[in-house]
Amino acid sequence: MTKSQKSSLFILRIVLGWLYFYAGITKVLNPAWSAGGYLEKAKTFPDFYHWLAGPSILPVINFLNAWGLTLIGAALILGVFVRLSSFSAIILMVLYYLPVLDFPYPNTNFFIVDEHIIFIGALIVLAVFRAGRAWGLENWCANLPLCRKFPKLREWLG
Repeated sequence: MTKSQKSSLFILRIVLGWLYFYAGITKVLNPAWSAGGYLEKAKTFPDFYHWLAGPSILPVINFLNAWGLTLIGAALILGVFVRLSSFSAIILMVLYYLPVLDFPYPNTNFFIVDEHIIFIGALIVLAVFRAGRAWGLENWCANLPLCRKFPKLREWLG
């Protein structure tokens, strides 16, 4: 990998990491925040999203959403578990994309592709190119006894 490729992956990883970390930590620190309003307005698969907004499951969804975003962001910033974090973020982006989608318009300014799809593309790049090795903690993690003992696990996670 060239220095410019490594720098580009590092910058992409950091800016996406900050985006997810900030989105998550603001939700964690705001006790009034809830995904309920977003879920209730779902246009695609409304029954599924209304179920997620139900009173018995919404607290779990709020917790998973807020802490998931925060931990994904932290992992991307630190450059550890980048593949796992990228795939987790891709799942979140699909779950965020579908409720706003009034096919083929995710909103009035876009046709099929919106910011969620752009984020998915960037996350695929981070996962495929193992961006945690570009000035991240992945190389350090690779030398831990647990990672050496289970190289397939390390490959999947990082």
